[in-house]
Amino acid sequence: MPGMWRAPVFSKPIFKYVMSDAPTTVLVVENDPDNAKLIQKALVGRQASAFLVECVTRLSEALERLRQGEVDVILLDLTLPDGHGVEVVDQVSKAAPNALILLLCATSDEETVCEAIQHGAQDYLVKGHVDAHWLPRALRYAIERKATEDALFEEKERAQVTLNSIGDAVLTTDLLGNLTYMNLVAEKMTGWSWGEALGRPLAEVFRIVSGEDHKAARNPAQQAIKENQTVGLASDCMLVRRDGIETAIEDSAAPIHNREGRVIGAVIVFHDVSESRFMALKMAHLAQHDFLTDLPNRVLLTERLFQAIGLARRHQKQVALMFLDLDHFKHINDSLGHTIGDQLLQSVAERLTACVRDTDTVCRQGGDEFVILLAEIEQAQDAGIIAEKLIEAFVEPHVIGGHELHVTLSIGISVYPEDGKDVDSVLQNADTAMYHAKASGRNNYQFFKAEMNTRAVHRLSVESSLRRALKKGEFFLQYQPQIDIASGAITGTEALIRWQDPQLGLVYPEQFIPIAEECGLIVPIGRWVLREACRQVKAWQDAGLPAVPVAVNISAVEFRHKNFLAGIALILKETGLKPTYLELELTESILMHDTESSKSGLEALKAMGVNLAIDDFGTGYSSLSYLKRFPIDTLKIDQSFVQDITTNADDATIVSAVIGMGRNLKQRVIAEGVETCEQLAFLRTQLCDQGQGFKFSHPLSAEDFGRLLGQGHAKTPG
Repeated sequence: MPGMWRAPVFSKPIFKYVMSDAPTTVLVVENDPDNAKLIQKALVGRQASAFLVECVTRLSEALERLRQGEVDVILLDLTLPDGHGVEVVDQVSKAAPNALILLLCATSDEETVCEAIQHGAQDYLVKGHVDAHWLPRALRYAIERKATEDALFEEKERAQVTLNSIGDAVLTTDLLGNLTYMNLVAEKMTGWSWGEALGRPLAEVFRIVSGEDHKAARNPAQQAIKENQTVGLASDCMLVRRDGIETAIEDSAAPIHNREGRVIGAVIVFHDVSESRFMALKMAHLAQHDFLTDLPNRVLLTERLFQAIGLARRHQKQVALMFLDLDHFKHINDSLGHTIGDQLLQSVAERLTACVRDTDTVCRQGGDEFVILLAEIEQAQDAGIIAEKLIEAFVEPHVIGGHELHVTLSIGISVYPEDGKDVDSVLQNADTAMYHAKASGRNNYQFFKAEMNTRAVHRLSVESSLRRALKKGEFFLQYQPQIDIASGAITGTEALIRWQDPQLGLVYPEQFIPIAEECGLIVPIGRWVLREACRQVKAWQDAGLPAVPVAVNISAVEFRHKNFLAGIALILKETGLKPTYLELELTESILMHDTESSKSGLEALKAMGVNLAIDDFGTGYSSLSYLKRFPIDTLKIDQSFVQDITTNADDATIVSAVIGMGRNLKQRVIAEGVETCEQLAFLRTQLCDQGQGFKFSHPLSAEDFGRLLGQGHAKTPG
């Protein structure tokens, strides 16, 4: 594997160290006994401790001896009784591949000697010139030379194997810039083999271009030679392989020196960085883009807004920022799941992008919030035109997973420089305008106005105070009785939340419930109301007072919350209140937002034994079909109809119709806001079941309502 060093395998191991104390074993293979004796005498005489000499006269004897091993030097005659010429060298070299072979020949055998050296012999000695002084020195010289050659061979092999084993590509050039070496990795990356590339100009084999403009990059080898120092390649360089494929690389080049320190060439080391460069670009992209929609995120938006403001300032233009929030997206997410919700967000991103110019920026701020930057607009109304286009584009449903999903937009717009001179103020004011669009009924757009900041500050103040109120127990409940119109008996009560603020005094629900819904505090507040109402009813029962059910108003946010059903069951268990003494009031708009989800939720509540009421009936859909589908127990006629039933014929007709509808569907009907004797008389003639309002009683504290329960009735109907 590249990057792992592998031990080299050499064709011949190094000859044993020539200065070893052990004697050198010499085998003389000589057909002439006299000549053999001369050699033996020359080597053994005064050098008995240096050489151990053995003599044989035939090739077969030599091969037999070599099979026993431990022969260092072979003095070989090429004219033996059983062998002649190069064939003798081949057999001896095969039998003793590690031994030093020196030929014994006559001066006329020069041609044969040259051929024999090519077959494994190292050198030759001329017969008849054996000398006791000269021969040992010649033999030692030959041995030393072989040891040096073997050492050089090992070093070269080790370097070659190492260079072919590393993960980097390596090239070397001479002083003129012509290629002198390349390893296997360099062959693969350049597409050139060493044999083909040898001697060619470096620029022909190692073609590098700038990644930015694809122009030829400077030659690092020439620069290293010229400057006599290590140099690096430009960070965006691309290597153009022989077949034209480009690879991102990093490299460095260094000069090569000879013994005298003069530069004689250069070495280039480089490697493929395509993957790491791709990952770096990917990480940079992810840092500035939303992972779900691939739109720019807040980081990139802030950068582009800063640039857009700078350009607008120089060109005397305007910049618009649009802050968008999807209306009721949370309901879809909670009822259909996050997978459908994510796909809807992707569809929204595509639709938003299609509505703006290429020069504009659509950003996902997070959750279901998006921001659109309109760079260099001529006038503020240009942003209004885009906002109308966006709202129109969202009339069509999004088809996701077989569902037709309708979402609308609440859009806030701020314009530089009128609504802010810097990035933060422009962003903040667009956000403020968006909240104003939500408060104005959603599915609309609002330009920022200075007075919005006052409302935004108030909203933040109320939100902060609500959190404190939850923590410190500043909320309390009042109870307004529900009265049987025929008998005047108390049949139930509605729990109404109040807030006793230390600075503001008594705060009514319409002043803080909308803010609680926007910031998500309605869920813990609603849970507190449910628990406190159930606890109080159980306390009245335990005190021996007549048992009547308590009605609690439920917001859309609470009803769609994933833990709503489990929370109801837990509260009933903790307080010990029987489910039949709890009635949950929901508006028509809540139930009709997602009828299938609403139906399953209501059926689950009915399975618990909880009673269900439609609050403010008549102001919404008022559809007989959904009343038949949903397990509703009670219809509450909105007080806006009751108020004018004695003076407005239309209202009287509506109230009569609702009472008749409830009677036919066997549903209880309660008229809210009953304040006068005339209203009560009309309801009595129409056989309305129950009434609630100041005519019977104002909302009471728990203590006062307990006393009223003890009496068994409110004001006597008149």
